[in-house]
Amino acid sequence: MKVIKLEDLIGTEREVDDGNWVSRRFIMKDDNMGYSVNDTIIRAGTETHIWYQNHLETVYCIEGDGEIETLSDNKVYQLEPGVLYALDKNDEHMLRGGSKDMRMVCVFNPPLSGREVHDENGVYPADLD
Repeated sequence: MKVIKLEDLIGTEREVDDGNWVSRRFIMKDDNMGYSVNDTIIRAGTETHIWYQNHLETVYCIEGDGEIETLSDNKVYQLEPGVLYALDKNDEHMLRGGSKDMRMVCVFNPPLSGREVHDENGVYPADLD
C-alpha cells in the first residue's frame, strides 16, 4: 500500500511548477498503477493552451474557479468545486484561472512519468523515461 501526504511532495522532484500552474504528482508511471494522479493548482488570472495528444485526462475541481474552452467548437464551461471534466477525445482546450486559484485533482492515462510540462503546442510528450 502507498500512503502519500501532499506536504511530503512540496519542494521535491514530484512538484512541477510551469508558471501558470503547479502540479504535485502523487502517483506516477513508476508506481505501476496504470494511471497517474496529480494535485494541481491553476493560478488565478492565467490562461494555458493544452492539447494532450498522447494522454487522456479527467479533472475534478475541488477549490477556486475558472473555465475551460474546447477549441474544436469554442464551447466554454465554468469550473468550480464539484465540477469534473474528462478530456476523452484528446480535446484541445484553453484552461483559464478565474478570480482565485483553482485546485484540481487530475488523473492521466497513460500515466505521467513525473517531469512533463507542456510544449509549444500544449502537448505533454508521450514518454519521458
